[in-house]
This record gives sequence, C-alpha cells and structure tokens, in this order.
Amino acid sequence: MTDAHDLHALLAQRRQPDADRAAIEAEVFARFGRTQAVMFTDLVGFSRVVEAFGIVHFLQLIQESETLFQPLIAQHGGRCLKHEGDSLLVLFDEPQQAVACAHAMVQATRTANKPQRAPEDRIEVCIGLGYGTVLCIDDADVWGAEVNAASKLGEDTAKGGEVWVTDSLFAAVPGLPFTDTGTLFGKRTVYRLQGA
Repeated sequence: MTDAHDLHALLAQRRQPDADRAAIEAEVFARFGRTQAVMFTDLVGFSRVVEAFGIVHFLQLIQESETLFQPLIAQHGGRCLKHEGDSLLVLFDEPQQAVACAHAMVQATRTANKPQRAPEDRIEVCIGLGYGTVLCIDDADVWGAEVNAASKLGEDTAKGGEVWVTDSLFAAVPGLPFTDTGTLFGKRTVYRLQGA
C-alpha cells in the first residue's frame, strides 16, 4: 500500500456521518506529518519572456536555472519534490539549510547574470520559505499551511532576487536579518531577508 492509498482511506472514513474527525485527523498527522522547511521558487518574467521571445527561449532559461539550483539544493540537504513550469518545490529538514540554500541560489543567479547579460537572458529567482508541520505523501507530494505560504511568498510576494519567509521560519532561525515585513493571508507577518 502507498501513502496516497492510506490517506485516501482515512479521508473516506472522515467523510462518514459518525466519524470521529478529531481522531482521524490525529491519525493522519501521526502517519504523514513531518516538520520541514519548505522552499518555493519562481522565475521572473515568464509571460513577458514567452510573449517576446517564445517558449523555447524560456525553457532554455528554466533548464539553465535548474542546472544552477539543483547542485545547491543537494549541497544544502534539500530534496526537490516538484518541478512545475518555472517553479521548484523543495523540502529541507532544517530551516537553516533552507535559508542558506536560498542565499546561495540568489548569489548563483547574480554570478550567472555577469557580465551584463541581455535582459531576456537574465535569470532572476523569487523565493518563499516556510517551516512547520506538513503532510508528506509517498515522498512525492506535500500539503500544509507552510506549503501554501511558501508558494504565495515565492510566486506573488518576492521580486527577483528576494527571499521572503513566514513568521514560523523567522522564529525558528533567531537573528535573521530582514529589511521589510508584510502580511500574508491578512494575519501572518512575513519577512524579507537582507542580503538575498
């Protein structure tokens, strides 16, 4: 049996009218819950570059970015769980690993963009980081509030070369230097890291 099959069975039980939802939820977290740092990356300018230079040009940039990022992810103990378009979803056991990897990824893009590359050839990454309990399914999928938050920060909040982190990751790594704060989902404080 796979994790996905087991989760499906538990969720089917939870739908029953007489289900002890709290007990089933506790079983789901006991079975699949792990504390992880979550990284979500996004490249700048997908729509603009595709419109101006075509999809093949952007696919080339995605390939080049992954050539830069994959060794850094491995060096920092990360596991790339998903590649979706120009985005990566990566898990780390420790939040410090995620922060160090994010800084290394931004630096790698800055180095790759020198000498001054044409604007359409630049690789700029936006990164969101979260930390907390997530549900890991078959080492192929991950669910949870920190996944949602990291995705939102990487895709919608961060600009090229920026790293934004959730309040829980910020609390787990004392002394992180930051320059700005914002609010996520109307209630969570988020932080933009310095030096990214």
